[in-house]
Amino acid sequence: MSVLEALRVPEELSARVPAEERGAGRDDVRLMVSRGPAVSHHAFRELPALLRAGDVLVVNTSPTLAAAVTGRLGGDAVVVHFSTRGDDGRWSVELRDPDGRGSTRPRPGGPAGGVVRLPGGAHLVLEEPLVASAGPVAGRLWWASVSVGVPGLLAGYGRPIRYGYTERDQPLSAYQTVFARPSRDGAGSAEMPSAARPFTAGTVAELVSRGVQFAPVRLHTGVASAEAHEPPYPERFEVPAATAWLVGAARAGGGRIVAVGTTAVRALESATGADGVVRAAEGWTDLVVTPRRGVRAVDGLLTGLHEPEASHLLMLEAVAGREALGRAYAEALRRRYLWHEFGDVHLILPQEGVHGEHRLCNSR
Repeated sequence: MSVLEALRVPEELSARVPAEERGAGRDDVRLMVSRGPAVSHHAFRELPALLRAGDVLVVNTSPTLAAAVTGRLGGDAVVVHFSTRGDDGRWSVELRDPDGRGSTRPRPGGPAGGVVRLPGGAHLVLEEPLVASAGPVAGRLWWASVSVGVPGLLAGYGRPIRYGYTERDQPLSAYQTVFARPSRDGAGSAEMPSAARPFTAGTVAELVSRGVQFAPVRLHTGVASAEAHEPPYPERFEVPAATAWLVGAARAGGGRIVAVGTTAVRALESATGADGVVRAAEGWTDLVVTPRRGVRAVDGLLTGLHEPEASHLLMLEAVAGREALGRAYAEALRRRYLWHEFGDVHLILPQEGVHGEHRLCNSR
């Protein structure tokens, strides 16, 4: 059995509140750095010294929505998690049961035709499962029609999605990253692109002063469900022409492409052809990055720490390699790093002297 398969994360290593409530600020988290089998430990504020002029950080600009709304299905209170807006105006939603502590328990989706009464006289109608699935939360995501505009509903009555490992509800500002920009249509992410959370304006300014460049992409994340550990469903993404050009120019000049978060990897790799060239693209992506598929444009990744069942670990394996990733996670446990969206972060960089070889090998 590998280290990753045997990994068990103690409950006390869940980050229960944001970093600024535990320390001096958002950037007051630890940073573990992997370069092949070598692992080192730093403060996040040291990030500018760990990158170099010519590197590019690819960041997700999707804003986080206040995507949880309390309603009633029949005589029962339910919490609706609004996940993703479809092209036909419907929304995929997840229903959860309140547990009396402000967070929620997963529940099966449906029933078809069920009407959820929402605040302000609005309602939604459950129509059909997004996909069939098995397990304790079978069919948890459903397509629903909503009687009002969802952005307005969320602005008036929503709160950020949170799970049971957190201590209490937080304001929406705690779930926004410094890179978030409003969408023209009010769309956004149901769950925060959390790898970017430790960045502050000061960190960004110092990185820029050292010659590190930023390339924006957009991917609106849906509801992952902490208990389900399912692969991501199709999500909306956009890679602008300027970002495609910058990534190509940086690679030609020997710069490293470091994605900030798994969402940035998914967006950028969805716009990368089999030839390794990044081109402007937008629409829906169903790409799941695995070690077999590999990465074609990304050299490194800044990410949080993921549960052993999480599908994101396959992406991390594609970037780092399974043995190196197992070594890093064993170190994270030994050093008692904090997990989840308010926790510590992990920077995966290429081994010195082998820049680009891992990516090219995986793209064959």
